[in-house]
Amino acid sequence: MKNVAIVGDGGHGKVIRELINARSDTRLAAVLDDKFKTFEGGKEWYTGPPEAVTELRRLIPDVLFLIAVGNNGVRKQLAERLGLRKDDFITLIHPSAIVSRSAVIGEGTVIMAGAIIQADARIGAHCIINTGAVAEHDNQISDYVHLSPRVTLSGAVSVQEGAHVGTGASVIPQITIGAWSIVGAGSAVIRPIPDRVTAAGAPARIISSIQTSNKG
Repeated sequence: MKNVAIVGDGGHGKVIRELINARSDTRLAAVLDDKFKTFEGGKEWYTGPPEAVTELRRLIPDVLFLIAVGNNGVRKQLAERLGLRKDDFITLIHPSAIVSRSAVIGEGTVIMAGAIIQADARIGAHCIINTGAVAEHDNQISDYVHLSPRVTLSGAVSVQEGAHVGTGASVIPQITIGAWSIVGAGSAVIRPIPDRVTAAGAPARIISSIQTSNKG
């Protein structure tokens, strides 16, 4: 049984808790969030601020971590703030997800219920492949990407660091979505999307630039 501590106690954290409970080989050991000012033991799990990782690891030496925050920039900021090694993070795959044996999935990534990851897809670290999302063959998905529920990426799509593809969006083959860009819900992406823009519509068109850093 793997002990898992999640960092983040919002809506996405609730879903991650259920994912942990849905697996037979994981148990929730702790919930860390800035709203908890002190490190305390509860009836079911510990709670505390993110900086409590050292004390938690003293009590549970084999504990593994997952950042349960939906915002890509905040997730990256927390990963850097915690200062943990790659091996300290767990990759969680829901039992109902379908993942090709040839796919590669990075540390700290979650594959939610009903998601499908096809042959030779490469998914980076700290990504969210949300409920029912599809990453087809040869996709290249970089770190801190979020594919929202029911997103469909056709074959050989590349999604660069920190990009967020909205609910129900679809992307035709061999398209690149730039770093830290946002694709609106329900969009149909038929042309490459550059870095740090918001694109929406069918077909998707650039509607604004993202001027501020998504890295926090």
